[in-house]
Amino acid sequence: MTGMATRDRPEHYSAASKWLHWIVALCVLATIPMGLVMDRLPEGDLQNRLFDLHRSTGVLVLALAVLRVAVRRFSGVPAPAKMLTTFERVASTAAHHTLLLLLFLLPLVGWASMDAYRADVSVFGLFTLPHVIPQNDAVYKILSAAHWILGWLMAFVVAAHAGGALMHGFIKRDGVLNRMLPDVFGRMLDAVVGRAR
Repeated sequence: MTGMATRDRPEHYSAASKWLHWIVALCVLATIPMGLVMDRLPEGDLQNRLFDLHRSTGVLVLALAVLRVAVRRFSGVPAPAKMLTTFERVASTAAHHTLLLLLFLLPLVGWASMDAYRADVSVFGLFTLPHVIPQNDAVYKILSAAHWILGWLMAFVVAAHAGGALMHGFIKRDGVLNRMLPDVFGRMLDAVVGRAR
């Protein structure tokens, strides 16, 4: 059964998987610093706009995470790169699964915390999310703290994941980074690495 499952796997990530990966990455890399800055700003229009943008981008991340899972189910996922060590394979699998889980948990916990606070979550001014839990200050404090902790966990895992990818791309130069790069960027990386050798 395992052999059959391995043979059925695609050789490469689909173009949709690659582009979704990088779009989600850009959204996450935008929301993390927004989350750190917005609480430190004085109350006013700038803070309100940053809160709205942070929430809107979080909802976008949740929608893209759903789409990403659907694309992975439809197009499949290639087997881990053969050149990875056992440690690298375990670490990368753990990072991928943790990141995917956080892509769902962080926005959902954030949405629930805003509901408990009874703040409306407007998504880029296009529509407002429905309230799913009743107002409750104690629940808000718990969910807000959980969102903060999960945000730091996301930042840590993203940094480790990015560090590993850069190591493979520019130090080991083993082609692992290219597996998730859209073709045009993969060719650019090959050219840069080729000149560096």
